[in-house]
This record gives sequence, C-alpha cells and structure tokens, in this order.
Amino acid sequence: MAPRILLARHGQTEWSLAGKHTGRTDIPLLEEGRRGAKLLGERLHRAPFDALPGVEVRTSPLARARETCELAGFADRAAAWDTLMEWDYGAYEGQTPAEIQAGRPGWLIWRDGVPQGETLTEISRRADEVVAWARSADRDVLVFAHGHILRSIGARWLGLDLDFAARIRLNPTSLSVLGWAYGEPAIETWNDCGHLTA
Repeated sequence: MAPRILLARHGQTEWSLAGKHTGRTDIPLLEEGRRGAKLLGERLHRAPFDALPGVEVRTSPLARARETCELAGFADRAAAWDTLMEWDYGAYEGQTPAEIQAGRPGWLIWRDGVPQGETLTEISRRADEVVAWARSADRDVLVFAHGHILRSIGARWLGLDLDFAARIRLNPTSLSVLGWAYGEPAIETWNDCGHLTA
C-alpha cells in the first residue's frame, strides 16, 4: 500500500473565527473547537478509518493542535513535531488579510510573503520535509496542524509550487486525505467537514 497522509486542521479559536493570522501565538480552542475535535475523533474511530491501526501520528506542539489531537483520541500515539507549526507571520501576526491589505493593497501571502517572518522558501521547505516523512515508509500518517502549513503540504504533496495553496482553503477541524491516483500524488478528499454536521 502506498502511504497516505491524513491532515486534520485544529478546531476553531477566537482568532481563526475572526480571520486573524495566528502563527506562533498559542491561542486555545473555543468550546466550538473542542466539540469539533471530538466529532472529528468519532469519525476517525469508525468505518472506514476504524481508528487508523498502524497509523503514525504527529502534531504541532502549539496548544490548539495538541488539544485537537487529544480530543480526537490520538494523543497516546502522537509525537509533537516543530515542523508542523504554523507559518511564522512576523509583523502580520494577529492581523486579518483586510487589515494587511489596507496598508499593502493587493497583498497575497502565497505570493508576497510576510515581513520579519518565515519566507515562502522556508515554509515550502518545511512542507517538503513533512511530505518526505509521510512517503518514507509503507504506512499511513495522520497530522494535526494549522491551515497554512497544511495547505502548503497539500501543494507540495502534488509537486506544485506553494502559490497553489491559495486555491485550496481549509476550515477549522476539517479532514483532508492525500494519496495516489494512477501512480501520481493526488487529493483523495479535501476540506471535508461532514463530521461537524452529522
């Protein structure tokens, strides 16, 4: 079996609800985020996933991802990994895209990056590290992390430049699966939030 990577975005936080760039600021989950994490866990513990026996689990060390992992029922199998931390937004930490564009019209993070933070090359390199790890053995992997790093992983899994990530949004507590089709890297599911409305 060719390895797949399952991507779980953390649950809703006050800043994600407001659309603020939340990089390294350690924001806790809202009650809605905790509820979503439990529902995600219930989904992953029933068919067709069946608790993912043999899966290797890693999580961002930031509280919102770790708590999502824990509430989903995978903390006992998870290792924290700094490579899964969210983009370091530098001077744009805590700002919304609209606030940034007010002073920088037309700004797009996937093209223009951020001042005093992580570069596009650096975030792409981290995404490549996750992809290489996921493909390194004959087993599935499950990661709990953040919107922009997960979108970056999605683009790089497909072998595309980082700017493709602008076209693949991710909601809080979503589940995505990257796998293979005809021997080529493929998206099996993306931004699936069906467990939140069940």
